[in-house]
Order: sequence, then structure tokens, then C-alpha cells
Amino acid sequence: MISRNEQLETLKQSNQWDIIIIGGGASGLGVAVDAISRGFKTVLFEQVDFAKGTSSKSTKLIHGGVRYLANGNLKLVKEALKERGLLSKNARHLFNTQEFIIPNYKWWEGYFYAFGLKLYDYLSHKFSLGNSSLIKKSTVITDLPNLLQNHLISGVSYFDGQFDDARLALNLAQTAIDNGATVLNYMKVTGLLKKDKNIVGVKVENTETGEIFNVKSKVVINASGIFTDKVLKMYNPKHKKTVVPSQGVHLVLEASFLNSEKAIMIPKTSDGRVLFVIPWHGKVIAGTTDTLIKKPILEPVALDAEIDFILNTLSRYLIKSPKREDVLSVFCGLRPLAKPKGNEVKTKEVSRSHKIIVENNLISIVGGKWTTYRKMAEDAIDEVVEKFNFPSKKSNTKTLEIHGNVSNNESLLKNHFYIYGSDLPKLEKFQKQNSDYRRKIHPDYDFTVGQIVWSIQNEMARTVEDILARRVRLLFLDARAALQVAPEVAMILGRELCKDDDWVKNQIEEFNELANSYKLN
Repeated sequence: MISRNEQLETLKQSNQWDIIIIGGGASGLGVAVDAISRGFKTVLFEQVDFAKGTSSKSTKLIHGGVRYLANGNLKLVKEALKERGLLSKNARHLFNTQEFIIPNYKWWEGYFYAFGLKLYDYLSHKFSLGNSSLIKKSTVITDLPNLLQNHLISGVSYFDGQFDDARLALNLAQTAIDNGATVLNYMKVTGLLKKDKNIVGVKVENTETGEIFNVKSKVVINASGIFTDKVLKMYNPKHKKTVVPSQGVHLVLEASFLNSEKAIMIPKTSDGRVLFVIPWHGKVIAGTTDTLIKKPILEPVALDAEIDFILNTLSRYLIKSPKREDVLSVFCGLRPLAKPKGNEVKTKEVSRSHKIIVENNLISIVGGKWTTYRKMAEDAIDEVVEKFNFPSKKSNTKTLEIHGNVSNNESLLKNHFYIYGSDLPKLEKFQKQNSDYRRKIHPDYDFTVGQIVWSIQNEMARTVEDILARRVRLLFLDARAALQVAPEVAMILGRELCKDDDWVKNQIEEFNELANSYKLN
């Protein structure tokens, strides 16, 4: 269990740190876990909430990347498949093995994709989740009853990993804290502290109170994702762009549009992209897009062209094809891709590999993806050890269990509360304290009042958005339902945090503005 007030007290009592981390997304939280597990005194600052940006808006897949295989990037695929296997053991409570089917409408496609996925199986080695196979038309129809059958010839089945991204981010924060790190949300780094031109720390603002802290450290790690260049410019105003933001849009639909526990992978859409149709938390996610964006922002908005692209592609594959009015939620994030050499950038061709940049005492992580977050963190801390005379301690995160891990997840995944993993007994005991805690906050969903209170008391939730977007995911599953319950959630939040009526009213207004951008009018 984590308390923001306790974390703040620890910050106030410490004068010097080994490592400061800027950014509480996948890479920053991974770095915090790796650093503290090696014994380095570590503090992490996130300007808003953990995984507020890109890290809560992924396609919810832990995968090697079939598209990267097609592009010939075998090194990245092999690395990602290994990381997928490690996560399947270290966070069993969040990891689900998902079967995908590629429908084939030309005679040669089945053999082509089957061969490629056999290579995918081979590269996964001992971390394989199951063997891919060429399957006949009748099997495809049975497995995907809502798939258009005209000209369907065969299918290819393969397996990949699925997870809840925002929950994994929170669990990484908990893991870091469990091991002795200090991890804080709503702490915005506003500048770098320098002495004789060397970086010696950061200036950080508690955005809830306005209090300013000058925090000193031996090394600062910039893991701010799409805002990496902004931090680098704090050090060098003439810094040239290193990150290319690429927008990915996802549509959330009722489960009936897929009508299957198996997912669809469309390997080549009209513009050469891959599109997934995946069951998730009782709904279906369809995406993604890949659109170059010039300026990074925390809450990007889906373009009509991106929404139409997904809907039009689905209409070519599904018997029951969705319309705009069927979309329950639209979420979109910006991938922090490492900028390639040259001026022309085609985002779908940019590698998802990561790189480490060292400037003075500032180390920046550029690029990467959720699947390889652990390796990114290990590489960053290895760089710290090598460049800054830190004790030579090897990373142990390959075998380090993530907070919430369980020995077996088969029965757990059938429980609505599976995301809590080993914390589930504590949550169940907590909900028995008060009969109102077991009440559902919305008649159509299983989320309870107890979960809301739990997330405030034990998971550092500070706003309505923190709760409905990242602690219980209702905003991502159904934006209209989230809007309906926001007033009650704000009241509970105000009571737990001892806030006045004006604060509660402001919370409702802020969330309404956000949630309206997640629904199609």
C-alpha cells in the first residue's frame, strides 16, 4: 500500500540521492525498479499521474511485434519475445495469453503468414506461449463467427501476450516503493540544478500545493517519453529534436462486434498498417493508427480520418460492422519514437528500438515500447554504472517479482478483480468493512465504491480522472458511463482527501471536459 503523504515526508528528509528519474510512465517506473533493486537511492517524479500519457493508452499487448518481423528487425523481435516471457512469470496476475487469428483471403497468404509465424515461434524459444498453425476455413468461421466469409480461404493462429497497461504501471510504482524507492505523482520538474556547468539535481514543484523542492543527485535520468526533448532543452536550449511523436488511436466497442474470445490481426490494411481487434475487460479494442504529430501533448485527440480509417477497415472484415454511434470510447496516445536520420519520417517504418543519450549527468531514454520496458531500464542503469563510477551491481529484474504477482493466474483471471493479484484478499477484507463499499458505482459495470476508496487510500489516486481512467479503466471502456458516475466519485474523493465543495465541483468539470473528448458525439 502506498501513501503520497509518506512519500513526500521521505523526500523532505533526504538531502542527496543517487538517481533522480523524471517521468512516471513505463520507462521511468522500470528504471526506478531497476535502480532501487541494485541498491541505489532513487526518487521518481511524475508531473501528473503514473501512466497518464502514452503508457496508459497502448494496444494492451505484450508482444514481439509481427510487423517488426516483416520489416526484418529480428533483433528487436527476439528481445521483445524474451521480455514477454519474463513478464509472463513476474506479473502473472496481469498477463494473459491471447490467441490471434489472421484471416486469409488469397491462396498464398496462409502459407506466407504461417511461415513467418513459425519464425516468430522459433525466436521466442523457451518463452513460447504456444505454437502457431495454419487453420482451415471452417475452423476460422467457428472461432470468429462475426468474420466476413466471402472469399475466405484459411487462417493462421498464433499467440501473444495481453495486459492492463495502467495497472502494470501502478504495480511498478508499488514495486519500487516496496524496495525502498521514493515515487511521487503530481510533482513537476521545472528545471535542472547546475554547479560549474554540471547537473547536480532538479527543481520540482508539488502541483497540488505549489511547494518547490531543490532535489540533488549524482545522476538525473530523463524518462519523460514524448517530452524528452523538453527536458533536454533545459540543459541545452539549442538541443535538436530526438523524438518523433506518432499518434495511435483505438476504438472501444461492445464485445458483440467480435463475438469471440479470440482476437483478429489484420496484417496489411489499405495503407500498409497492421490492425488489431482484441477482447479486453469485456469489451473490444480496435486499433491502431500511426499518424505523425508535430507537437507533443498529454491528451491528444483522435482525428476524424483516423476514426474513419479504423471503422472502414472493420467494415471490410466484420459481418456486424460498427458505426460511429457504436463507439463506446476513443483513446489515443503519442508514441515517443526515436527520430531517424534524415528529414523525411514515415512513422510506420521507424524502429521501436530504444537508445540511451548521455549529456553531462543527464541520461535520456528515447524510443522503446511497453514490452521492452525492463530491458530499457536495465540498459539505462548499466550506463549509469559504467559512466558515473557507481558500484558495479548487475540488474536482477529478470527474476524480480512485480507487486501483485501470484503463483498461478488461471482461476484469478476469471475474477473481475484479477488486476489486484496478491492484493485481492486485502481488497476483499477492506470491502467487508462497509456494506456500501460493495455497491456498484454503475449498474452496467462491476466497479465498486470500495475500489474507489481503496484507490484513494492505497494507490495514490488524487483526481476523478486518476480513478476512472487508470485505477478502474471505466473511461477507456465506456466514456458515457464514466461521465454518469463522475459526480459520485468526486464526492467520495473530496471526502477522503478533505476537500471543499468548490474543489469537488471543479473536479467534476475537469473530468467532464476530458471525458467528452473520449466519446464520439
